[in-house]
Amino acid sequence: MSSPFVFAVFALALIAFAIFYLFFYRNWRRQRELQQPFPKAWRKLLRAHMPLYQKLPPPLKKQLEKYVQLFLSEKAFYGCADFHVDERVKITIAGHACLLILARPYASYDDVRSILVYPNAYRVQTAQSDGIVVSVQDQVRAGEASNRGQIVLAWSECEEGAMNSDGPHNVILHEFAHQLDYLDGTADGAPPLSGEQAQVWQQTMTKAYENLRSSLRHHQKSWLDPYGATEPAEFFAVLTEAFFQQPKHLKAEQPDVYEALRGFYRLDPIDFSRHEG
Repeated sequence: MSSPFVFAVFALALIAFAIFYLFFYRNWRRQRELQQPFPKAWRKLLRAHMPLYQKLPPPLKKQLEKYVQLFLSEKAFYGCADFHVDERVKITIAGHACLLILARPYASYDDVRSILVYPNAYRVQTAQSDGIVVSVQDQVRAGEASNRGQIVLAWSECEEGAMNSDGPHNVILHEFAHQLDYLDGTADGAPPLSGEQAQVWQQTMTKAYENLRSSLRHHQKSWLDPYGATEPAEFFAVLTEAFFQQPKHLKAEQPDVYEALRGFYRLDPIDFSRHEG
């Protein structure tokens, strides 16, 4: 067997392997993962630590379990400040994160690589520039997301929001909404949309955002978290919390906003209550 022939065979095999790895390996690995049964212990944890799971119709419960299974097989969890990340923590975070993409492709979270978990709200130092003067400020945070594929969460805040499934705050939903916002490269309050849907989103959300800012400037109390008025990205994240945890209230107060979110998430959380149990 000649050397050129051996080299050609080797080169073709290398090219075939590269093609498989780049375009097919991830899906093959995921299909193999889903052939494993969903652990009963995980389902028990979902029931205990994710009240929203109980409200899902059976097909969406099954879909959530599949996504949670993939999420836990692919994402790395790290405990910070001596916090121990156990299965309860992982399942609670994964369950709420995957709720956002139940009717969307799991690939929406391909860029998420790691979740850092602190026991409580944590402090970070941020630089503030005012002309030539740069000052460093201490901030207390419950969570943050970045376009580098890293989510940071404070477990005490996660647990409180998760168990209070009809309350105004859920830091897991909030930070993973930011991650969806980053899918088009920047967190600007407008996740990837196209055509007429993008145009309707822009008109609806801009109007609602400005109305919130105006009401706060005039010292009018808003049922929606005022933090949403800080910037469009936060408005989208705050609305996502309301959409999943207070859907009836959001629809009653801002039906156009509710419809825009329903179009993006491809879900109607109001229907979930009909299947509770």
